[in-house]
Amino acid sequence: MTREEKSIAIGDLTAQLAGTNILYVADISGLNAETTSNLRRACFKAGIKLEVVKNTLLVKAMEASDKNFGDLPLTLKGNSSIFIADVANGPAKIIKDFRKKSDKPLLKGAYINDEVYIGDNLLDSLVNLKSRDEVIGEIIGLLQSPAKRVIAALLNHAESKGEAAE
Repeated sequence: MTREEKSIAIGDLTAQLAGTNILYVADISGLNAETTSNLRRACFKAGIKLEVVKNTLLVKAMEASDKNFGDLPLTLKGNSSIFIADVANGPAKIIKDFRKKSDKPLLKGAYINDEVYIGDNLLDSLVNLKSRDEVIGEIIGLLQSPAKRVIAALLNHAESKGEAAE
């Protein structure tokens, strides 16, 4: 790879990092062609971009980025792939699903909304993260619950008065 090609690749990676708040780094080495293809297909269906990257280029892109990736660049050893997503727990769910049949992908770390998570031991915690839509749905449900009870009580009261009048 020439210096110019590296510069272009770093620029592309920097632009990708700027355009996302959710980035997972994992090791998918050792997966056979069929399993890798299945992983790519699952990512595509979930709206997740999966890309194999050169560690040195990703480190330079992280350094050039306005975001603080903390210790995430220190995890970039060996083979690395990045998962770029819109839903915080999407890549974690896919990784966990694939780990039912294999020991890979191995989570190196994640950057989610300015928070850095390092280590495969955090995979279960990342799977349980709620998406923005899920949190909003829970809040709406909590806000609607008291109103529904009041309406139900009023309707119940009105029905019982109607029966008493008959």
